[in-house]
Amino acid sequence: MSELIRHANLPRVDDVYQQLIAMHEGLDEAQSLKVCARLILTLANHVGDTEVVLQAIALARATPDKAAATTV
Repeated sequence: MSELIRHANLPRVDDVYQQLIAMHEGLDEAQSLKVCARLILTLANHVGDTEVVLQAIALARATPDKAAATTV
């Protein structure tokens, strides 16, 4: 079983963050939620490892303080 990577592993993370914010510009809340869902499903499919995706879901559902302490 693979483990979820919890350390910085993305080059140009600031550029990616800016694009994540920009993808919501001009969208209402429902559209924003739909685009997030499409992105999440696309990335989960790319990961292709159910256990890793489930680990990510569990981490995302953790309390904000706990999640921030274990991820970038």
